[in-house]
Amino acid sequence: MPPTLYRDTGYSLSHLVEDIKSGRIGLPDIQRPFVWSATKIRDLLDSMYRGYPIGTLMFWETGAEVGTRQIGMETSARAPQLLIVDGQQRLTSLFAVLTGRPVLTKSFEQRHIRIGFRPEDQTFEVTDAAIERDANFIPDITVLWSNGYKTTVRQFFERLSKTLDEDLPDARKDELEERIDRVRDLRDFRFQVVELDDTTDEEQVAEIFVRINSEGVKLNQSDFILTLMSVHWEKGRRQLEDFSRAAVDPAVTGPSPRNPFLDPSPDQLLRVAVAVAFRRARLQHVYSILRGKDLESGKVSPERRQDQFELLAEAQEKVLDLTSWHEFLKCVATAGFRGRKMITSDNALLFSYTLWLIGRHDFALQVPALRPAIARWFFMAHTTSRYSSSPESQMESDLGRIASLPAGDGAAFLAELDRIVAANFTGDYWEISLPNRLDTSSSRSPALFAYLAALNILDAEVLFGDLRIRDLLDATGAAPRSLERDRLFPRKYLESLGISGTRQANAIANMAYIDWPADERNHADAPSDYLPRITEKTDPQALARQSRWHALPVGWEQLDYPTFLERRRQLIARVVQEGFNAITDGRKKFPPMTAAGLITAGESQTTEFKSSGRWNVHTKQHDPKLGQVLVKTVCGFLNAEGGVLLIGVADDGQVLGIEDDFGTFGSKQNADGYELFLRQLLDDNLSAPTATTARIRFPEVDGKTICQLSIAASGNPVFAKPANKAGVGPSEFWVRVGNATKQLHGEDLMKYQEQHWG
Repeated sequence: MPPTLYRDTGYSLSHLVEDIKSGRIGLPDIQRPFVWSATKIRDLLDSMYRGYPIGTLMFWETGAEVGTRQIGMETSARAPQLLIVDGQQRLTSLFAVLTGRPVLTKSFEQRHIRIGFRPEDQTFEVTDAAIERDANFIPDITVLWSNGYKTTVRQFFERLSKTLDEDLPDARKDELEERIDRVRDLRDFRFQVVELDDTTDEEQVAEIFVRINSEGVKLNQSDFILTLMSVHWEKGRRQLEDFSRAAVDPAVTGPSPRNPFLDPSPDQLLRVAVAVAFRRARLQHVYSILRGKDLESGKVSPERRQDQFELLAEAQEKVLDLTSWHEFLKCVATAGFRGRKMITSDNALLFSYTLWLIGRHDFALQVPALRPAIARWFFMAHTTSRYSSSPESQMESDLGRIASLPAGDGAAFLAELDRIVAANFTGDYWEISLPNRLDTSSSRSPALFAYLAALNILDAEVLFGDLRIRDLLDATGAAPRSLERDRLFPRKYLESLGISGTRQANAIANMAYIDWPADERNHADAPSDYLPRITEKTDPQALARQSRWHALPVGWEQLDYPTFLERRRQLIARVVQEGFNAITDGRKKFPPMTAAGLITAGESQTTEFKSSGRWNVHTKQHDPKLGQVLVKTVCGFLNAEGGVLLIGVADDGQVLGIEDDFGTFGSKQNADGYELFLRQLLDDNLSAPTATTARIRFPEVDGKTICQLSIAASGNPVFAKPANKAGVGPSEFWVRVGNATKQLHGEDLMKYQEQHWG
């Protein structure tokens, strides 16, 4: 029988608190600032009060060094006999409430946790000003575990009686006091504890930690990873946390990682370091790396662990280099972004930083050459939400393409980045997909921020004024509060036309940064009425310039509202394209991506290969099921960012052609017949017509004809008929995720629709 590495035991809460105070139980210096919200602490106390289970604690009996940080922030000369491996947030919460000690917040400030209790209905609440005034509450239950307990109870009854304007009956007092005593008695709440004995080595501690928490206990992933780092490489974990703290702590002076775009966390920085060191994006690999596992063979050895940590340490040094960090952030600014309010994806920032570091160190690129390339990449990645769905899979795909490049060939690295960018920013994207993505009222739309970034790049002015858009969006600026995005067609005017609802009135295409003249603010006139009054006082050249930047169609004030929105979306997309082209480092605009170029770039979030659409290359006969595969893929592109489906190309990029598909038709064995087949297939099986979202071409590659089906992102959800002969059953919702097409159901479907279309 294998030896048991642990023992089950129990501790009362008061016992735990005293052991923490004395230093017998300690937190090793691996903990980040307290991250629980006050509401979670309230819920924890409520569960304990009602006798609900609150999870198991795990301690490690080991020889810790003197100076291990205590939860209560006291120092102790006594080295803890037990270290808290799992349960630090729960114990920090309870220790702070029972003792009144402050905790360290994420912003590195000392804060007292104050929880109130209402005996009347036995509820706990986070204390605020209203609860302080409410006589039905004991506003801070910490006093229940102090010498002032009796005084607190007496004062509670005095306040309550005064509010009720009558003395409480003795029976009622007894009932309420019994409930208060139950709160006080939480000090005797018994915790189930798993104690790992001192024969358990660090590897086993890490493994047990993983296994316990894979059984449903919810832990923050960063806490898990940083705990493992502390077991194997405490210095590296300290470096990550110090960098993160310096980025947000106002007390830090001198050079620091502080910036207007991101408050980095240790796990985010670790993600970048792992990607730079091992060309891996999945955090699940971090655990294997910490154990010394070879990611290819799966074998574990201490020697390999040492080697891998040396690689990780080398990469982390690059990640935390302040010069590299701030040079990368200049790329983001070059892309037109001015602050975190314009950033919808931290992953786009982190993965772009990864590529900057790889280009700088592995491909020896100088900063002047790298900056515009990474600016273009970030602009594309953020605008297309490249790293929003399955970000790790997408980044691993991108890292894989870079890994195949000749070592040290900077020109090849830049060319590969530009190839991927061009594969996403196709002509169809600018003309169809982006206008469709602008058909929303979401104030957090990546498409909207791409437009604002373009206006920054173009140094555009606000409409009817001389202030620059970049001055309004600069995180360090102090723009006039009165100058915000406003409606070109006023809400009240739209309501007079029978157009109501926030989504219609606040459509992106109806909003612009406008510097209204003082006598024009808060008006409800039609554009055809107010525009002449303003333009007669405006410099014609400035007005023409601003009309182009703000994508105003000629004669826009005379258009009906739906036509205005449609035309302006098209023009906004052109401005975005113009802004993007302005960061091409003085080169010509990107040439259209050819079918051969798409094949070379390989399958991705926006590119899919299919060997055929009708002819089964394995059975050598017509196969109607292949049509449903095409429908699923097109549906996935429509519901994501659009893309290109190349039919007649194998998964590995081998060009097969569609001549065998032609042979399955009757009399019309040509491209016309193939296009007719595709149009009918899609219209019969999708919930929305594809006449305006799908373009079909038949280019020749390597002397063979293939079908290039370019799909624009849809402005609304699209569903496919079920893939069965009768077509009976619930409709299916497919979405492109990484280089695969995935079906979503239930809550996942609803959440995706809300996030994607707003």
